[in-house]
Amino acid sequence: MTTPAADGFRMPAEWAPHARCWMAWPVRAETFIHGLAPARAAYAEVAKAIAQFEPVTMVCPEGEVAEVSLACGKDVAVMPLPISDSWLRDNGPSFVVNAAGDVAGVHWQFNAWGRNYEDFQPDTEVARHILERLKLPRYAAPLVMEGGSFHVDGEGTLLTTEECLLNPNRNPHLGRAEIERHLRDHLGVSQIIWLGRGYEQDETDGHIDEIACFVRPGVVLAMTTDDPADPNYPVFQDNLERLSMARDAAGRELEIVTLRTPARLEHNGVRLTLSYTNFYMANGGIVMPVFEDPADDEAIRTFKKLFPERQIVPVPALDIVRGGGGIHCITQQQPAGRG
Repeated sequence: MTTPAADGFRMPAEWAPHARCWMAWPVRAETFIHGLAPARAAYAEVAKAIAQFEPVTMVCPEGEVAEVSLACGKDVAVMPLPISDSWLRDNGPSFVVNAAGDVAGVHWQFNAWGRNYEDFQPDTEVARHILERLKLPRYAAPLVMEGGSFHVDGEGTLLTTEECLLNPNRNPHLGRAEIERHLRDHLGVSQIIWLGRGYEQDETDGHIDEIACFVRPGVVLAMTTDDPADPNYPVFQDNLERLSMARDAAGRELEIVTLRTPARLEHNGVRLTLSYTNFYMANGGIVMPVFEDPADDEAIRTFKKLFPERQIVPVPALDIVRGGGGIHCITQQQPAGRG
């Protein structure tokens, strides 16, 4: 069976032009212990913020189209599909493009982050449904993966973590070399940078979008803490050291920009992954999370310096994070192109 890379496809960077942003409506009450209402309000605010810059489609169950349309407004399209949860970054397609501008999608296998819950079967087919609706080619990848577990620079470099991709609850039959081969085959990358672990108590087992991301070629934004007593301190220090020693696919040393984590918050005894790297890069805009914390102001200033050509839109994200993710986790960009 052919692969995207063999057919000339690669995954573009998130700063490449988008045709659309995809999201999925919160439907799983067990995910949001504070209730679906505040989560849905937060998702709607993210959708409306992104819709200022590019088209947005919100996927939802058939019976909730009217409610979603009312909550999100006329600028957000609604597509009825069977879903069981609302993290489209992870179970939606990862879009790839070729030199001619054709767009296709990679359909990863999905097992609810190592079977964190069992009623996930509808989400295993979300990528296929979306690609069929778009009439785009679909590459079925022989790998359990989530879109939040990797980040690319569009020039051949991929960031990920050992904690997630090498976790036996995903692909216990595959070693590092085999997983790297699948990443190269399906995302068109040539250089893979492995960080160690992710955010403390992150139920995704160390998704990269909670701790680090490319903001342009050769530049990585990474979370850090200056509190040696924080369990994240040695983890983040190790990741910074790995980044400082890494080279991208072009052979460049990486410029590393850091942001401090907000003060620790817990929900039902579990630490919330309060991360500023979990943002969405829209056409001409940055929709970033804020957490009612003094560190928000520093993060906003940093984003304005990093993205002087883009409008910075802070959106309160605590009601999203309480469900286990952030703004990047609930969004998936579809690159511009033919199809």
